[in-house]
Amino acid sequence: MDLADKVEKTLIRAGTRYSKDRAKALKNAYLNETSESAKWALNLMIKNMEIAEKDKVPLCDDTGIPHVLIEVGNDVKNIPNRLFEDIKEGISLGLKNLPGRPMAVKGNDIERIEQSKGLCPNSENLKPASFLIDTYNGDKIKVHILLLGGGSEIRAKTRKVFHKRDYNNIFNLAFNHLKDNLKLLGCTPAIPSIGIGRTHFEATSLMLKGMAYGSLDKQSDLEKNFSERLNQLQIGAMGLGGNATVLGSFINIGEQRASGVRILAIRPSCFVEPRTAFFEF
Repeated sequence: MDLADKVEKTLIRAGTRYSKDRAKALKNAYLNETSESAKWALNLMIKNMEIAEKDKVPLCDDTGIPHVLIEVGNDVKNIPNRLFEDIKEGISLGLKNLPGRPMAVKGNDIERIEQSKGLCPNSENLKPASFLIDTYNGDKIKVHILLLGGGSEIRAKTRKVFHKRDYNNIFNLAFNHLKDNLKLLGCTPAIPSIGIGRTHFEATSLMLKGMAYGSLDKQSDLEKNFSERLNQLQIGAMGLGGNATVLGSFINIGEQRASGVRILAIRPSCFVEPRTAFFEF
């Protein structure tokens, strides 16, 4: 098994193809749209999706920052010695052949913050974020690749919430944040992702897992109700009004501590996201 080759192909698949549930949701949004302006925008999005898959080109000019989520089955006996090195090699190959947009910033800590030394010309110089490890009941290792774009990150947020023994206080805050930011995101319909945990790291990790594991074909009542509430805003596709402000939502609630505070992570993924794919071995 050439693990690096599998990672490369998975990254390219994530960057060029919609998952089946998202493709179906986008097409259903077009069929159910009543606003002619929004219907026009949704039709262009579907064409963009079809061209990207057919020609194997990126879904968006912002090809995203690679994030890796590794699920290790509880019954896995052996983990490859070079697992992490091979994944990094595959990511580099995938960014080169996608191709990814050159986004790696040169220089030391301060120079990278200020971007004073410019960018690396090669897309493969872009390093992935720190890997996230999870477990599940099984006997395989699953490697999820997520490509996270800048527009959605700019509109994302983590914050503490005083729940006051009412879950509505948390979701009202999430709703109000999205109400303001989906208008500014521009690239709607979105798929908001929410994680609720005990720390900022945990909440963000739960949000990331929600994007990797979530399916628009299997939405909980909480996700359906939250999406319906957002669609009533009538922001619509590309902010043009209409029924499809969001295609669905991914809500992932983890363990909680004995406290009056919950940590909430919110990310309003744009219409090409979550760009994610996985393989198992």
